[in-house]
Amino acid sequence: MEQKAYSILALISPNKEGETVLKEALYLQSTLEVKLVILNVLKEPGFFERNFQAQEIEAAEEKAKKELTSFVENVLGNQLPDDIVISARAGNPVDVLLEKSKSDSLEFILIDKSDSDYPGALTKDEIDRLISLSTCPVLTVNKDFGVPAIKNIAIPIDITQSTKKRLLWATFLAKKHKAKITILSALKANINEKKSLALKNAQKIKHLLWDHDIECDIKILKVYDQDAHEVILKYIKEEKPELIIIRTHQESIFSNTNIGKFASEIVHGSKLPVFAVNYTPNPIDSLFL
Repeated sequence: MEQKAYSILALISPNKEGETVLKEALYLQSTLEVKLVILNVLKEPGFFERNFQAQEIEAAEEKAKKELTSFVENVLGNQLPDDIVISARAGNPVDVLLEKSKSDSLEFILIDKSDSDYPGALTKDEIDRLISLSTCPVLTVNKDFGVPAIKNIAIPIDITQSTKKRLLWATFLAKKHKAKITILSALKANINEKKSLALKNAQKIKHLLWDHDIECDIKILKVYDQDAHEVILKYIKEEKPELIIIRTHQESIFSNTNIGKFASEIVHGSKLPVFAVNYTPNPIDSLFL
């Protein structure tokens, strides 16, 4: 059976604000060696336009595609290579991205989370909706923070959660970037961490990663009566891992709240890239068969 060609889909506005986001996408494409689809979503047409001006919509999409092509080629300093595809669609940006997450062979979707109001930027609520409903992972980056090379990948875990999907992604990304993985495990009770289930579970994962020749550290975070996202964000601010991988839609002892809210706090509270893996199947599984 022929293997599917997987892609990264990046939502990019052809303006100054979109340049850093584009560079992040290009960096990941070069390291992961996959196709990059660059998408610009135009303003959603109204009822009259949809029903009586279809040709005008098509013309606007074609014009936007040419503008985006020129923008990308200017950033590259060269013509588009074969592994970069330009696309433009009119519609609601989240709806367009969700449609593509279901229909296209995507490894993940890349978006800007910088809470800006430039044309094409997503709001916090739109980002949360996309992360919640996407059938593939969503990587959120901040256009104002730059493009850090990935050397340390942090994964918050707890003893009640399945870590399979996050570990598959972490293993894949760590190998591609020659990065180490730091396991963040919560210690909620005031007990000796050396005797805790949090440490024992983290050590099992550490040895599993060692078996795959991946460098791994363990960091036990003392949560107690604090909010878990505050503890994680403090670690991120101090240690500056270049990528954080979290899971959505899971009741979690780690945060003592729905992980959807926890994910939202981490995504929007961190200036660094956050990779949100949800509970639905995604294409990365096939890379490990």
